[in-house]
Amino acid sequence: MKNVKNGALSNLRILDATHALAGPFCAQILGDHGADIIKIEPLHGDFFRKMGPFLPDDKERVYGGPFQSCNRNKKSIAIDLKSDKGRALFKKLVADSDAVIENFRAGVFEKMGLGYDVLSRINPRLVYTSIRGFGDVVGGESPYMAWPAFDIIAQAMGGWMSITGTDKEHSLKAGGGLGDTVSGLFAAMGTLTALWHARETGEGQYVDIAMLDSVLALSEMVTATYGYTGKSPSPVGNGMPGMVPFGSFPAKDGEVVIAAPHDPMWKDLCMVMETPDLITDDRFKSERARAANQPAVYEIVSNFTRQYTKAELKEIMGGKVPFGPVYIGEDIFNDPHFEVRNMLPKVEHPGTGRTVRVAGTPIKLEKTPGSIRTAAPLLGEHTSMILSDFGLSTEEISALYDSQTIK
Repeated sequence: MKNVKNGALSNLRILDATHALAGPFCAQILGDHGADIIKIEPLHGDFFRKMGPFLPDDKERVYGGPFQSCNRNKKSIAIDLKSDKGRALFKKLVADSDAVIENFRAGVFEKMGLGYDVLSRINPRLVYTSIRGFGDVVGGESPYMAWPAFDIIAQAMGGWMSITGTDKEHSLKAGGGLGDTVSGLFAAMGTLTALWHARETGEGQYVDIAMLDSVLALSEMVTATYGYTGKSPSPVGNGMPGMVPFGSFPAKDGEVVIAAPHDPMWKDLCMVMETPDLITDDRFKSERARAANQPAVYEIVSNFTRQYTKAELKEIMGGKVPFGPVYIGEDIFNDPHFEVRNMLPKVEHPGTGRTVRVAGTPIKLEKTPGSIRTAAPLLGEHTSMILSDFGLSTEEISALYDSQTIK
């Protein structure tokens, strides 16, 4: 019987042959919900281990914050996949696993003799997920398939940057590596969808995820506007066309956002600001009127909000109108919402004897909740244990170490 304490996916074994952010983030989502994630790294490790920030008292620096953020709940084994013995070992692991996830450039695994066609013959029920900038041949061979890609490339070509910023001459990417993490989310969903099919039929398949496709799928303003009008939308800052007030406003110590474009919300906002006369003012008494007089609306609301701090405005407006402070890191770590929702759990950081807070899992399941059980692993921390679990003898494991096939 499934051990529900370890999560809903505790009967899955997944080989995570990924690096950087998109692939590791995908595998981490599955690991948070109990899947046995075996992170397969080269002997020198995932390059993301070297990226800071690092804790100030961390003398070992086996990894920094970015690696910790996308590799928890995993075991690590280091294998030289460029060697014959390493590739043979990988195939042995594939034979008794449910899925492989990789995010190298198109053709890399095929050149090593580890492509889906080869691995599916070893394990017909295998789900093979790849995450690339422009996808692979399964979903349609892009003219850009061989191009390298980063988050910002996907955001630029997928439409986000064209609508993000203050005007069309000054586009911006969305903060954080959303082109990577959104792709990881789609990859996790695609992997689970294919695993469900494999459990029902015994038939594995290839799951082809493109970072560019993933960004486009969430660019509804671009696709809906151009698809219906033939016009390309431009950046509108923090606002929404025709919706007033809707955007960011100054506070004494930062910014807040208010979205009260509809008449009942506008009335509530006027009452909160103690300006009931504005409700019947011809310039503001309808949504169309407020849209036509947007500068005046924003001036009135801004003159009110700039008198107070974010915390004071939270007390004044919170729960009365659609409102939220623009949080910085300090605000997030001190807000009770994230504490009660267990969204900043603690994990140990190696080499320091300290714990750090990481982002928790937002998927809250009543019966089989996900959890943060272990910190990101050391390079090759679980190599011997993993190989023993797969049936290799002590002598076989020692021989692999001696030949520098594993670490």
